[in-house]
Amino acid sequence: MSSVVASLAGTVFKVLVGPGDQVAVGQEVVRLESMKMEIPIESEVAGRVIEVLVHEGDFVNESDPLLILE
Repeated sequence: MSSVVASLAGTVFKVLVGPGDQVAVGQEVVRLESMKMEIPIESEVAGRVIEVLVHEGDFVNESDPLLILE
């Protein structure tokens, strides 16, 4: 199992995948908002989403896990 982590601190603007979804390398899975900019978070590994750990509106810090993939 692996996780997708936040590359910077910000607010979760949009979650683009859900449990059971297949994710490809480089696919945008979450969009964060920081300093009025939207920042795409892409998966570094391919796999199936096991769990989404964040909800839209949540604040996350850099390196916080966002998704668990298998």
